[in-house]
Amino acid sequence: MNRMDDTGVAARPAPVRNSATRRLAVTGLAVTGLAATLAAMVATTLAAALARAVGVDFEIPDGGEAIPLPGFAVVTGFFSVVGIVIAGALLRWSARPAGRFVWTAASLTTISLVPPLVAGADTATTAALLVLHLVPAAIMIPTLARSLRTRSG
Repeated sequence: MNRMDDTGVAARPAPVRNSATRRLAVTGLAVTGLAATLAAMVATTLAAALARAVGVDFEIPDGGEAIPLPGFAVVTGFFSVVGIVIAGALLRWSARPAGRFVWTAASLTTISLVPPLVAGADTATTAALLVLHLVPAAIMIPTLARSLRTRSG
């Protein structure tokens, strides 16, 4: 009878990544990310329009002006692209890009919930803003994490 002294765990060899396959992986991530960004922008703007239709004014006390609907799309698009850049950097330089991305994105999403809580807006506006931070996160984080898992080998 043969006896094995190892733990039965074998290290998975690193995928062979030349510049062409790396470029394809980054391009695929970017295309997936931009499609998710558009979906997040639409979903967030529609959710804001729905909140406004039920009476949320989105007025922040310091400025006195209401946040316009296109503002939700612009901010969502900007920070979604920041997420794509972070995902691309992790794909390039991390051994575990998907796991690190989820941790990083979840941490940044949590931090993004602080401004609505301290802005001094009414309860309805604060609650709506909190939800509107979570809507694009619920679209972008799983989509980019799935894309990173597929592309990182």
